[in-house]
Amino acid sequence: MTAPTPMKICVFLSASDLDERYTAPTREFAELVGRAGHTLVWGGSDAGLMKVVADGVRAGGGRLSGFSVDFLRQFARADVDEMTVAKDLAERKAMLLAAADAVVVLAGGLGTLDEATEALELRKHGLFDKPVVLLNTAGFYDGLILQLRRMDEEGFLPVPLADLVFIADTGAEALAYLEKTTRLAG
Repeated sequence: MTAPTPMKICVFLSASDLDERYTAPTREFAELVGRAGHTLVWGGSDAGLMKVVADGVRAGGGRLSGFSVDFLRQFARADVDEMTVAKDLAERKAMLLAAADAVVVLAGGLGTLDEATEALELRKHGLFDKPVVLLNTAGFYDGLILQLRRMDEEGFLPVPLADLVFIADTGAEALAYLEKTTRLAG
């Protein structure tokens, strides 16, 4: 079996310190990403789950590509392979998506939800052709998944939900999907 093609995986997630039911799966996913030789593309913060994911990727041997924003510069991680500072959140979001080969959405708040819906809206219009995975850690996104399925069933999505996002329950499932998708596309 051949090694997976190295990817730049954009991860949207919280910069808040959260319960172990979120930190442990985040760390596990991040270590898998790092061990597989992938690059983490993320908001560049050294706080909360953003720190956990960067620590895990680094521990697994992966690269770190951060995208901070000017007003959050003081929270930016120091030991990155590359750091870009955007002027505002909208510019950062665009830069993150442009730099990524794939997107994984982990537990997060309003900023994470904004980033996730931006990626899905772009996919809906055919303006973002990279895979998007919603990692439903500890059932965190059950309500969102229910709403997305309702939108799909009632005709609010012009493309099938399965063409917009892959829903995974574990980090291993998310990464396996991305690696398989990359092999099929390449």
